[in-house]
Amino acid sequence: MHEELVQIINGAVPEAKAQLNSAEIGDSSITVDSSAIYKVCETLKNNDKFNFNVLQVISGTDFLPEGEEGYLELAYILASFTKNHEVIIKTKLSRGSDDNLPKIDSLCKLWSAANWLERETYDMIGVDFVGHPDLRRILTSSNWEGHPLRRDYVVQEIFNGMVVNPPEKMNLEDQQFGVKTNADSLSNKNPMGI
Repeated sequence: MHEELVQIINGAVPEAKAQLNSAEIGDSSITVDSSAIYKVCETLKNNDKFNFNVLQVISGTDFLPEGEEGYLELAYILASFTKNHEVIIKTKLSRGSDDNLPKIDSLCKLWSAANWLERETYDMIGVDFVGHPDLRRILTSSNWEGHPLRRDYVVQEIFNGMVVNPPEKMNLEDQQFGVKTNADSLSNKNPMGI
């Protein structure tokens, strides 16, 4: 199926330069040029044979090898519930900076599910989805600084007067939550210990 999808993509959207990535472990994927992501997904959604009518996932990964500039990789998992198959479409973006985030076209016009998926990717990885109707943070506060899943992200010690990453994350009471110390609490009369 993947080889045929690469041919369909390259025939309909030659600028995508689609390539098959066979995986030794896990699922194979198709890599496309980031500038063509909207056209590629539109082609796959509207193809009668494959009918990828569902966007299940958008995930972002920051690859930052030591001493290199690195890149961001977005993976889109598309599925067809009517044809019972799925495909992973991947694309690479430059890392950009907080002042100049990497840009890619939004898929909100194709799938409404893209709305929150793109907002999460924007919030955690720092990608600007061009054409998104409401691109704002979804997991962190609106005035949060940086993107927490970036490899070079520095955790803020204090945010709005709150300690973000305390050295002692749990007190003894919290650690013992749910632990029964009284053997009588596990009697036959009350097997749940309640």
